[in-house]
Amino acid sequence: MKADKSTDKPTKPFSPNVKSIVIVDDHPLFRKGLQELIQSDGTFAVSGEAADAAEAMDVIRKLTPDLAIVDLSLPGANGIELIKNVRAEFPKLPILVLSMHDESLYALRALRAGAEGYVMKHEAMANVIQAIREVFSGRPYLSPAMAAQVITKFAHRQAEGEADAVERLSDRELEILELIGKGNDVRQIAKLLHLSPKTVETHRSHIKDKLDLKNSREVARFALQWLSTRNA
Repeated sequence: MKADKSTDKPTKPFSPNVKSIVIVDDHPLFRKGLQELIQSDGTFAVSGEAADAAEAMDVIRKLTPDLAIVDLSLPGANGIELIKNVRAEFPKLPILVLSMHDESLYALRALRAGAEGYVMKHEAMANVIQAIREVFSGRPYLSPAMAAQVITKFAHRQAEGEADAVERLSDRELEILELIGKGNDVRQIAKLLHLSPKTVETHRSHIKDKLDLKNSREVARFALQWLSTRNA
């Protein structure tokens, strides 16, 4: 349920012993399924939800939850920007990321922005309750597959002295690079990210410049190679 917009006072119809959670995701069916899973535990309750970053800030201000669960792929400002904004205004609010992105760079960026945990969406139903408990206990949480990926890549970079050019990209540019590598064209990416095609074109141009590529074809080739290397 969303915050009651008819009043500035939050409503918390839960026991004081129940931890309240806000879900931020732009897919209503996913929010519903996640809410049912969380509340089936009996220890936690979903007190509010939001579909984008602006709405999320409004709901968090009104409900002052005990935890925020945030998707990275949001319309408008993305999830990492939201995490930074939440952390600036609510420095003690724990944040758990649920994301479709299985690339460790996203997890590292989310943690650097201030998240306490990162779970991939396809693992969510199996791991989200454990992740919530770990975060409430003050321990950072990475799902097993992501933790293994982060450790492996960190060890490889330490051994090889590798510097990833992709790290120069902004969070939104990284997201667009991944979608290009998966074969999406500008219009498809615009639809997926709720952006205008012109905005996507601008981001693609910035990617080209930052990676020292000549044209959009080279961007597509680089994105495909980068993605295949990461998934190898």
